[in-house]
Amino acid sequence: MTSTTLPRQGRTRPQGFGARFVAAVSLGSTLNPINSSIIAVALVSVGHAFDVGADTTTWLVSALYLATAVGQPTMGRLADRLGPRRVYLLGTALVGTGGLLGFAGWSLPALVAARVIIGLGTSAAYPAAMAMVRRQSQRLHQETPPGVLGALAIAGQVSMAVGPPLGGLLIAAGGWRLTFLINVPLALIGAVAALAWLPKDDPRDTATSPWRALDPTGVLLFTGALTALLVFLMNLKDPRWWLLGMALALLAAMTTWELRTTAPFIDLRMLAHNRALTTTYLRYGVTMLVTYCFVYGWTLWLEQSTGRTASGAGLLMLPSFLVATAVSAYAARRRVWPCLVAGTVTLTIGCGALLLLDHSTPLWALLAVSVVFGAQNGLNIVTNQAAMYAQAPAAATGAAAGLLRTFMYLGAIASAALIGLAYGPRATDAGLHHLAAVLTIVSAALIVATALDRTLRTNPTKS
Repeated sequence: MTSTTLPRQGRTRPQGFGARFVAAVSLGSTLNPINSSIIAVALVSVGHAFDVGADTTTWLVSALYLATAVGQPTMGRLADRLGPRRVYLLGTALVGTGGLLGFAGWSLPALVAARVIIGLGTSAAYPAAMAMVRRQSQRLHQETPPGVLGALAIAGQVSMAVGPPLGGLLIAAGGWRLTFLINVPLALIGAVAALAWLPKDDPRDTATSPWRALDPTGVLLFTGALTALLVFLMNLKDPRWWLLGMALALLAAMTTWELRTTAPFIDLRMLAHNRALTTTYLRYGVTMLVTYCFVYGWTLWLEQSTGRTASGAGLLMLPSFLVATAVSAYAARRRVWPCLVAGTVTLTIGCGALLLLDHSTPLWALLAVSVVFGAQNGLNIVTNQAAMYAQAPAAATGAAAGLLRTFMYLGAIASAALIGLAYGPRATDAGLHHLAAVLTIVSAALIVATALDRTLRTNPTKS
């Protein structure tokens, strides 16, 4: 891989990258997007069940994102060293366990715990899948087949499309608990497909113990820093500044440790020298901050301000994810930089459109906003993924893919904080407009940064 150009769709795939392989790596990768989006339409129902407001139920969102932000690079690191198939199967087991705990959830803390377990489990599939794609390419002494990376991104879009309407149907059929229980059959299907269709890991992978494959001190410092930051961000109306100070202190300690250890959890030296990859991470994090503010903030507003049901709000999200799927398939055949510029422009248009909405906005206008956000999603996700794959070191593909998702969920964590700050206990028209104003400014700045990024246009990258 020598440039940040997306693979072009080919007519056939070389032997070893057939439909079964692509389906198996894609199936597990859908678990995280489904759990990210399905909870959006369940938040109001959960809040009613435990008599809490929107600023409290967002912990169900943030808990999964915190677990995923830590779990993605951790699982990616394990996949690189212990074998991606083993880590992939471990993840499906955790997802099923978290689904059962959430179904039995007797309190909000129990549901938060279930979301943490689900977050850790779903963290395994994507970095493991990327590592398996790279290893399969190396085994066959071939370039990564056209369309494989695009298929992973499209699978994520499809599953995000399924999440909200599926959540609405499950709530209508048996209540919000079914949005947790659905993880059990999904995890089982993913595990069976992996056992049947994915190549076994190399024997040499067993030589490394899980403890040595990880950097436990780095993981603990990173987890502590993110937890302190998350708790700080969850209450910006009455900020506890000592938590921000703790987060910064833990990040400083982690930086010192990572620069000294021989096998760091996050390779800060590599990130410092690989400016193109670091820029991709930052760009993706900001993009997903805005995107998740729309996914959760708009859904809450549809239910609490316009009076729609959970299933109705989920159906209004469906055009967004369907359009994202179609646009992803288109973007997978195009160069990265033009698609990213177009994606950031579309994102800004969508955020500006939110400023024009109120509780009496007609249905056609709501559908139009949903379509615009779907288009930007399709343009931005597949292109940032391809840029990361081209820019990352081949031997650390799993860890690099996991870190891409870490930045994605750092943006998601920040989105939960912004939603809580803008809405408070209830989503209103004024709260939506406050949120939209901030998002419009952020996305406009993203246009400038992306358009001026020369690494995407001129600098070759090594894989």
